[in-house]
Amino acid sequence: MKGKKEHSEKSMKEEKPVQTEIDKWVLRLYVAGQTPKALTAFANLKKICEEQLKGKYSIEVIDLLVNPQLGSEDQILALPTLVRKLPVPVRKIIGDLSNTERVLVGLNLLPGN
Repeated sequence: MKGKKEHSEKSMKEEKPVQTEIDKWVLRLYVAGQTPKALTAFANLKKICEEQLKGKYSIEVIDLLVNPQLGSEDQILALPTLVRKLPVPVRKIIGDLSNTERVLVGLNLLPGN
């Protein structure tokens, strides 16, 4: 009987939740070429992600000069624009992302005032 109890306890321990892709933040940064503002936005975003989301994010940079049709999916009206695809809901931040507090609130990493 003891053997059966140990087996059932072991099975319960193995049923821990496994981390999935839902835990990963998917971010898209829309730019128009490698302008100073676009480079600043990317550097600021990378710094924020490393500090706040270490190992739990991916950044896709989309240059609308190269692929202008890609901006229509996220309804991009100004550049640079950061779009948080995951976790939902989708959120957008326009600008060079230099105001760290505003970016953190916009990404819902920091509660708003």
